[in-house]
Amino acid sequence: MYLNLRSIAVAAALCVTLAGLGWFAISSGDSPAAASSSRSPAQGAAPSGRPGAGGGGPVSVITVELKREAFNQQMEAVGSARANEAVDITAKLSNRVTAIRFREGQQVKQGEVLVEFDGEQARATLAEAEAALSDSRSQFKRSRELFATQALSEAQLDQLQATLSANEARVAGARSQLNDTIIRAPFAGRVGLRNISIGSYVSPGGVITTLDDTSIIKLDFSVPEVFLATLQEGMELSARTSAYPEAEFIGRVSSIDNRLDPVSRAIVVRARLDNKDARLKPGMFMTVRLLRKEAPALMLPEEALVPEGTKKFVFVVRDDKAVRIEVQTGRRRPGEVEIVRGLEPGDVVVTEGTQKVRDGVTVKPMVALESAA
Repeated sequence: MYLNLRSIAVAAALCVTLAGLGWFAISSGDSPAAASSSRSPAQGAAPSGRPGAGGGGPVSVITVELKREAFNQQMEAVGSARANEAVDITAKLSNRVTAIRFREGQQVKQGEVLVEFDGEQARATLAEAEAALSDSRSQFKRSRELFATQALSEAQLDQLQATLSANEARVAGARSQLNDTIIRAPFAGRVGLRNISIGSYVSPGGVITTLDDTSIIKLDFSVPEVFLATLQEGMELSARTSAYPEAEFIGRVSSIDNRLDPVSRAIVVRARLDNKDARLKPGMFMTVRLLRKEAPALMLPEEALVPEGTKKFVFVVRDDKAVRIEVQTGRRRPGEVEIVRGLEPGDVVVTEGTQKVRDGVTVKPMVALESAA
């Protein structure tokens, strides 16, 4: 009896377990379809939610609208400043200094006396020559009267005339020697330091002082051969020196040498700078920047170029699509290149994002169109 009751309990528990499994199987059989149905819209929406996925979205790029602008070619060089006129003041004859008529650094006028030498001997020589000349003139005058009465031969008259001419030459020479005892400024300018004192004995060629006209500064600098075609007289330039780092000195090219250095293949160019304020000194080291204004050119930022081998391409936006165009470039300046062929003013060119676009791809500019800087 006890065994029958136990068997009945086990059988009942087994039935309950089987019934629970059946109900779970039926309910879970419906849920996969529902889950599949609920997930399908989300999975289908994912592709359409990504910009540009599947080739349908535009590629964002930065563009620039091309315009013609003045192409100012710039050239830099270094040079040395020189005085407009410069000379070493020297003596022509050996003599002793008797007077110094200038102060060091003084501004002098043309013809102003700078130095005087001992002129006693020169004055005595001149007086002797003038006396001999006066005597020759008197004799020649009397001889002409005698020659008119045939009391004097023509040969004697010619000899007296020769003596007169010689004495005139002696006077001119003596006067020149006397003038050499006084040194005058050959042009207006500023004298330098003096190398003599009163009583000094000066030999020919010995430098007494210097004289410089610095109202205009000549600036000599070398330019490479490749820039020779762009050089011309009258070109404007600016120069700077470390002595006045904030100052800019404006001048113009005054002359160009007619020979190139066979070693450096460079040509010397000379410019003239106004120096009325006397800030610039001969011998200064200066940096030069030449500026030449030329005809308007079509300039494009360098980053827009897409090189392929020896060719260069750009992407132009037309009807919201990128069009690949081959271009020919010309002159360059920092950050920009001239377009000689392939583009026209008004073309909208991709400058950033060229690596993301292909020919025919739809694009969308991210910024307002700007002119090439």
